[in-house]
Amino acid sequence: MKRDTIRRFGVIGGLGALASADVLFKLMKAAPASTGAAPFDVVFEQHPWRSVGPIDTATTERKLYIFDLMRDFEKRGVTTVVLPCFMSHTFIDELRANSRLEVVDIVEAARRWVERRFPAATRIGMLASAYTREKRLFERYFGAPRFDVVHPREQGGIDCVTQAVYGEDGIKAGTLRGRPVALLRRACEDLIEQGVDVIVPGMTEIALVAEGLGAFEVPIIDSNLAYAHHVLDCACAADRPGFKVGVVGGVGPAATVDFLQKIVRNTPAARDQDHIKLLVEHNPQIPDRTEHLIGDGADPTVSLYATCKKLEDGAVDLIAIPCNTAHAFVDRIQPYLGIPIVNMLTVTVRHLKEAYPGLREVGLLATSGTIESGVYRDALAAQGLRQVIPSRDLQARVMEAIYGERGVKAGFTTGQCQKDIAAAIDGLVDAGVEVIVLGCTELPLLLPGSDYTRSSGKRVRLIDPTDVLARQCVAHAMSALSANDTASAHSRCM
Repeated sequence: MKRDTIRRFGVIGGLGALASADVLFKLMKAAPASTGAAPFDVVFEQHPWRSVGPIDTATTERKLYIFDLMRDFEKRGVTTVVLPCFMSHTFIDELRANSRLEVVDIVEAARRWVERRFPAATRIGMLASAYTREKRLFERYFGAPRFDVVHPREQGGIDCVTQAVYGEDGIKAGTLRGRPVALLRRACEDLIEQGVDVIVPGMTEIALVAEGLGAFEVPIIDSNLAYAHHVLDCACAADRPGFKVGVVGGVGPAATVDFLQKIVRNTPAARDQDHIKLLVEHNPQIPDRTEHLIGDGADPTVSLYATCKKLEDGAVDLIAIPCNTAHAFVDRIQPYLGIPIVNMLTVTVRHLKEAYPGLREVGLLATSGTIESGVYRDALAAQGLRQVIPSRDLQARVMEAIYGERGVKAGFTTGQCQKDIAAAIDGLVDAGVEVIVLGCTELPLLLPGSDYTRSSGKRVRLIDPTDVLARQCVAHAMSALSANDTASAHSRCM
């Protein structure tokens, strides 16, 4: 995010009403002291909420409550979520993976505060709930080799910190003096006995009674204040979770499935989670592109545009259209979109130049609509290549193989449709071509290999634009994810 852009912070309240308000107050108070801070405004949202499960665990109700607020924040233009609840940060990755908004990490804030203000500290005393201790939340941030995390020992069978906050007369019940303060003092004294260098409250409610704890020989940081400063120091924009490819599907349906398989096949992945996010708008009702280009069929421009806009609304990063003929309409709709359409024709021609540097002529098997539109001819000519197409009679057989009663769009991949395509390939080979582009996304279903061998034994190379497009989308995604990982490692909320 640019430094002159107004940021909007969304503060999630309700998980601890007083503690959330304390973080909001300290956020506003810290703003004037934040050097170079960009302009910002704040949305504070707190809905009636009561977990049906244990109050000191990360229940499903808690997760969905936060996620619903984040969805509402996104609609209201919030860029960054402030989540003043340490327990909720045990599932921060789940929230980030399913929202466009950045959630500022409260535990990271505490760690950075300690590192900057107490650089010699190595043994950290943690005032945390039983649940976050069990989940080892703080060990993830303050763990070895830099730090050694120490928790208070139970005293007389009492977990002092959890009782101070969650007990019937605890801080969450509104008791800000008396027993909660005494329990927290006992916990701090035990940490000091264990030789800690600094004490870090791992519950936002503790800041509400900090003054009543008195002075100790080791410092106790104000985690809420640290979080407020960390939020203001966040110069990064809300990172988009992962990378999402939008697919205009249904043009045609089988070709869409083939394209998705090629996306999966070309993605370097060792597990499900390594694959790319896809959003497919499967719309077979988009009017036939060829019928419009060479006949009096309905214009598909609006349908293509509407489908792309749905993908844009779905927060995709780029759009793929696995239909060669549809690319005759790309120049019409691209200027009205805020995200790029990856041009299958352009990337295919670039692949040809890289893979076959001495190539001069390229055979093309495509619908008559694609050929009449000249989109491949122009793309090839821009790279110094000449398009070679089948004769009129053979082109009629190509169309029959695609659109005929026993053609590939009707679900056939063997029989007469294969014979028709084989005849067209033979004609192109006789014309002297050695490389043929399968310029209709249904054709790879008939010719799944990368080579075609004639009865005479002569081989010709087959180029599948669907596969080239899939690999290009994967390359974009891998590049973006790599860049995000690097940026996150060096500058996320520095």
